[in-house]
Amino acid sequence: MGSLPSARSPNLATDPRCYLALCLVLIALLVQTHWVTLPGPRAEPGPAVLRLQQHQAAQLEKHLQKCQVLQQSPVVPQVPPPATRTNPRWTATAGQNQTIILRNATLFDGDRTIDHAVDITLHQGVITHVVPTQPIQDLATEPGTAGFQLNGRFVTPGLVDMHSHHLDVTDDLNEIHPDSGPLTPFVRALDSLKTYDETTTMFASGGVTSSLILPGSANIMGGEAVMVKNRLNSGENAEQVVEDLLLKRGIPPAQRRRYMKMACGENPKGLYGHTRMGNAFVFRKQMTEAQRLLQRQDSWCLEAAAAHETGNPDAIAQLLADGGLPEDLALESSVAMLRGQIGINIHCYEPEDMEAMIRHSEEFGFRIQAFHHALEAWRVPEMIKASGQNITIAIFSHFAHYKHEAYDASLYAGKILSEHGLSVAYKSDASSEFLNAKYLLSQAAEGHSFGLPENEALKSVTSIPATSVGLNDRIGYAKPGYDADLVIWDAHPLSNGATPLQVYIDGQPTLKDTLTDPLSDLPTAPSMRPDVPRDQKADTCRHLGQEDGKFLITGIQKSFLSTSDAVLPTVDDLEMVLDSGKITCLGPAGHCAAAATNAVPIQLDNGHLYPGLTAVTAGGLGLVDIATDPRTGDEGDAIPADTVASDALVYAKYGLRLQGKDLVRAQMGGITKVVTVPLAPNERSVFLRGVSTVFETSGHGTILEGRILKDDVALHVVFGQEGNSPITSSTSAAIGLLRRILIENQGLNNTYGHVANGSLPLVVHVKNHHDMLQLVQVKRDLPSVNMVLFEAFEASLVAEQLAHANISLIYTAVQPKPQTWEAKDVPIGPPLTASPLRALVDAGVKFGIAQSGLGDSNIHNLVIDAGFARKVAGLSELEAVNLVSRNIEEILGLGGDKEGGGVNRGRDFVVFEGDPLEWGARVVLTVDGGKEKVVECWPDENPPSSWIS
Repeated sequence: MGSLPSARSPNLATDPRCYLALCLVLIALLVQTHWVTLPGPRAEPGPAVLRLQQHQAAQLEKHLQKCQVLQQSPVVPQVPPPATRTNPRWTATAGQNQTIILRNATLFDGDRTIDHAVDITLHQGVITHVVPTQPIQDLATEPGTAGFQLNGRFVTPGLVDMHSHHLDVTDDLNEIHPDSGPLTPFVRALDSLKTYDETTTMFASGGVTSSLILPGSANIMGGEAVMVKNRLNSGENAEQVVEDLLLKRGIPPAQRRRYMKMACGENPKGLYGHTRMGNAFVFRKQMTEAQRLLQRQDSWCLEAAAAHETGNPDAIAQLLADGGLPEDLALESSVAMLRGQIGINIHCYEPEDMEAMIRHSEEFGFRIQAFHHALEAWRVPEMIKASGQNITIAIFSHFAHYKHEAYDASLYAGKILSEHGLSVAYKSDASSEFLNAKYLLSQAAEGHSFGLPENEALKSVTSIPATSVGLNDRIGYAKPGYDADLVIWDAHPLSNGATPLQVYIDGQPTLKDTLTDPLSDLPTAPSMRPDVPRDQKADTCRHLGQEDGKFLITGIQKSFLSTSDAVLPTVDDLEMVLDSGKITCLGPAGHCAAAATNAVPIQLDNGHLYPGLTAVTAGGLGLVDIATDPRTGDEGDAIPADTVASDALVYAKYGLRLQGKDLVRAQMGGITKVVTVPLAPNERSVFLRGVSTVFETSGHGTILEGRILKDDVALHVVFGQEGNSPITSSTSAAIGLLRRILIENQGLNNTYGHVANGSLPLVVHVKNHHDMLQLVQVKRDLPSVNMVLFEAFEASLVAEQLAHANISLIYTAVQPKPQTWEAKDVPIGPPLTASPLRALVDAGVKFGIAQSGLGDSNIHNLVIDAGFARKVAGLSELEAVNLVSRNIEEILGLGGDKEGGGVNRGRDFVVFEGDPLEWGARVVLTVDGGKEKVVECWPDENPPSSWIS
């Protein structure tokens, strides 16, 4: 079978026809390419295309400007600023127009107290000169200048509060909504400020000229904070304008510093149900998304810059096709955190939470500006310092123990942290009546009394917070070039009750002129609490309870004891022999030599003898260890809300558990007796609180061994918002119920009957003066009732009526802050008003003082409160001491001195080193008058062995 011819491809190398065809194709391609690239007539884009390209180029330019903003770091402040600097808040019509010279001032300038008197010049909202005080013949004042002779008075920079929540009024504090959850970095405190909040003026009257207003701590990321100057209506037209409050007024918004509020631990955990692990994941997920957006933005900006250089319209159009620069409003502030454009302030208490936040910061590359609250930071100062982030620790001086996270706080935290090289700031929180920014400086004073050096204490509320918030080129210092924010004090600013005589904000005086009174002495700082070496303390205290437990105490400057010897409290240089808890000799130096044989010597420099102090508290002392955690004590639903039966009343004596850290602080403060009120139901109002009891704070016995001094002290009822229960939904209902209880139980042998006949005091917790007038009427109608008002914020407004009705007070508004509407009319005290305490004294009202608040962590300062009251109300030392001892005992029927039988026992007394009415005093010995036994020796926080050395 024959084969078919094969189909073969022509050979290009040998077939001339194929070669010719290939050449022709190549020539055609070359001609076409050359023709395209040769200049010649081509179609120009039409007008619409040109307009589109121009529009896109303009859009690209705008987006590139955004790129520039994204890449900008915050301006590094020039520190110190030039003396010729201007204040951007100053205007010709609303700013300081009269030059002010403060002559002969004692100045703390933000770094140190200058060792000579100075003259300070304020001009157009700026400090322009700080020079040594000129001779008297050179004091002539130029025209247009006001000069003030300070006579050595102390001047500081305006105080800086780096954690405040004022200006929220109706509580626009936490953005809590199911749509946003625990991450709300996109909200701003700026958008909820209330420019009519008068607490702004109140805080300024305490010397606080600048505040960082933060969102609350309910969310992991709570939103952006903002710095304000505490001067209302300070703008061009004196109107209620938010912009006029801002410290950065007059500076373009893009150049203003930004701040983020975050929170870790129990707050976000409790609200949203996450564990700490869950919170960490949610936050890290947020920052991962922000990181991705940042990278997309950076890539886009590089491509856009290249397209801008080439002018390629197609490339520009492509970059703008999806909206241009990648942006997400919900992530904008998180990205800014990663770019270092936002200062990050974190609410954090426990070491593990701070460590976790440092770990997150290192993972994502952001810097932590400050840990706020941070009550256990003192345990890990080196861990915090090792982060290298220069983290400020913004703490309370004493507010603690109110929740688990705050239980291991230390009064020595400021000292410990500072000694480890960390920056310590004290802040107010300004979120309740017992966290009052007006008295921010008292926290620095307390920190100083517990070992923080004087300069560091003053810096803790001036230059340190100013530096932390990145504004140490404007505030926190009193040097040329800084904003003219200054405070002139009536005493050393760290002394108890130090009060501004004048506060300047941007050079404008905010108080009436009170600078004319000369000083008798130059201001000096109070002492720190004596630091007793452990071996000396052990050597002294081991004699307690032993046969040789006899002490010779010398160096006693004042005694306020009412003994048979009746030593006057003005006699100096006393000595005392204390033998087995009994005073066997008390007299001038050398008088007790015979009685002092074989006595252990205790040499004091400024000894004071005080009666044991008596505290009245509704905060749960002796009933609960942690005020907000009912699992730690006797906190429950109290009396059923639908009954007032006498046999259903709650008695504090049945819930006592004599332990807890607040009890230790009571011992540190010289408090020997505590009247404690049954706890209110958890987060529920109640009219009938129950019956209080009184117990002794010291000693190692139990309630079975005499620690309860009087089972039933008083019946407590509550009026106002906190007393609006289902059976007393209004004040009128509460008054009606109280009248019915008292009338129906007259003559009966039950608790209500004892109240009706006056043998058991009726203590009414009340704030509003209108409610007090209703109670005066009850007292008039039922005169046998022994009525006492507790808290009594607005009592000074009806002081005469209370005095005429013989109604006594246990007053808690020593440093009042009108936190609720029912207490809005309370006089807030010097320098804006007269002290309400003075009004009570002038009217002849019988009163003692106590504390109110969340828990009792401030109870050691009860005697400090008495010292404050002494100053603002013009009391004698003895009158001040009586406010926290004899007056309380008399009001509640606890007895008095030994002759009167203080609850049928001898008088407790306390030996202090230092003046207890001033910061820096310390309890040396406490004597139980009933047992005639020394029960405390140098009491202090425990265990000192756990402190960081």
